[in-house]
Formats: sequence, C-alpha cells, structure tokens
Amino acid sequence: MKILAVCGFGVGSSMVLKMTLQRAAAQLGIEADIENTDISSAKGSSADVIFTSNELLDELRSSVKAPIYPIKKYMDLEEVKTALEAYLTARN
Repeated sequence: MKILAVCGFGVGSSMVLKMTLQRAAAQLGIEADIENTDISSAKGSSADVIFTSNELLDELRSSVKAPIYPIKKYMDLEEVKTALEAYLTARN
C-alpha cells in the first residue's frame, strides 16, 4: 500500500505527518510505503491514499483519484490512526 503525506512544499509539515503515519501504521500492524511530498508531485503520483490538510483538500480532490483524508493535527497519533483506520474500513 502506498500512502502519501502531502503539504504545500513537501518538506516540513508533510514530514511530520509521514512520521505520525508510520507510527499509526506500525500500531495497526500495516506494512506501507509512506512518502511525504508536495502538492504538485502528489497530483502526478499513483498512491492508494493521501493524507493532507483541509486547506489542500479541494485542490487535490479535483486532481487525483485516490481517497483523501484531511488531518487537522499532524502530530496527533490518535487522529491520524483514526483516519487510517477509516481508509482501511472503506477499502474493504
């Protein structure tokens, strides 16, 4: 499974979100390729699921086919884990 953590420039906040996604995936026993990237690269990427901010949600939604889950607090393990669980439930 390929997961993208997306922010505007693909450096700061997406890296924080990637690290939280890695912890959430480990707690859920999920093997995943988790990458952080900028919004332009995300539009051309083939990911199974994308996690990003509410601010980038609409722009990504119009450009990608993968499901997108908005995250408010990138360091909040419970919020990220809940969103990841929602994706896993929806895809099954």
